[in-house]
Order: sequence, then C-alpha cells, then structure tokens
Amino acid sequence: MWKPSSSPPPPSTGQEQQASSEPAASGRPRVESIRQPVAGRRIAQIVKLKPEFVAKYKEVHAAVWPEVLQQIKACNIRDYSIFHDPGTGILFASFKYVGFDYAGDMERMRENPKVREWWAMTDGFQESLVPGAKNSESGDPAWWREVEEVFYTP
Repeated sequence: MWKPSSSPPPPSTGQEQQASSEPAASGRPRVESIRQPVAGRRIAQIVKLKPEFVAKYKEVHAAVWPEVLQQIKACNIRDYSIFHDPGTGILFASFKYVGFDYAGDMERMRENPKVREWWAMTDGFQESLVPGAKNSESGDPAWWREVEEVFYTP
C-alpha cells in the first residue's frame, strides 16, 4: 500500500493565464489566473515484503478497505499499482499525483484514522529500505523509498 513520502514532488505552477471578456481599466483584456490540475507527476517507491507475509499481503490488497481507497482518491493519487518481485521480495509501487499541494495532501492522508490503521497492519508485513524509518505514520524518514525515474515514454 502506498505510503506518503517525505520528499514532495517539485512544485508545479498549476496556473494558466486566460483573457477575460471584460476589459480592464486600461482597455486591454484582463488576464486572470485559473488553477488547472497538473498532468500528473509519476512517483515510484519500493519496500521489502517479508517472505512469511506474502500470502497475507496479497489477501488484504485483494480487498482494500473502502475508507483507504476513498482517501487515496481524495488526496489526488491516481493510476496506483503495486508489483511484487518474489525473487527479491521487493514491492514496487507507482502512481500519479495530480493535485496542487502534495505535502498538504499527504498530511490529510496521515490524519485519516482508517489509513493509519491500514498502515499499522501493512507495515508489519514489510521491511523498510530507508535507514531510520520507523513506520508509515511518522513519515520522516519515509517508510517506502522513492526511486528515480530514468525513462518514460507516453
């Protein structure tokens, strides 16, 4: 299950300029800022799944709690997947963040009691690859380690 990262995505302007139909006092068209959703920043993270919990991890992710799914969507996370490599035990998560305030959305995620309960359960199935990480709820350092994107083609 995705966990908030301590390193937020780079800031996006999320702004576009648009001329208004009403002229300003100068006689020129007004230019107003309109917030537009970002196309989506792709984020990838890894954590290690303890071998004795593979079956349980798959079982709980086959029926993720509705409150958790709702919070993920409300926090502007889209196109979210988790992959498992049985040879190494690595879980690879990828998603798009499509909001305007990553840090704020991750804080809202952290404030949800059902999400914290989910993390407490799933953290027990995992080993963080981040030195000093305590759990998902603490967030600093992050439980899941972000990995660098080195190639993308739409």
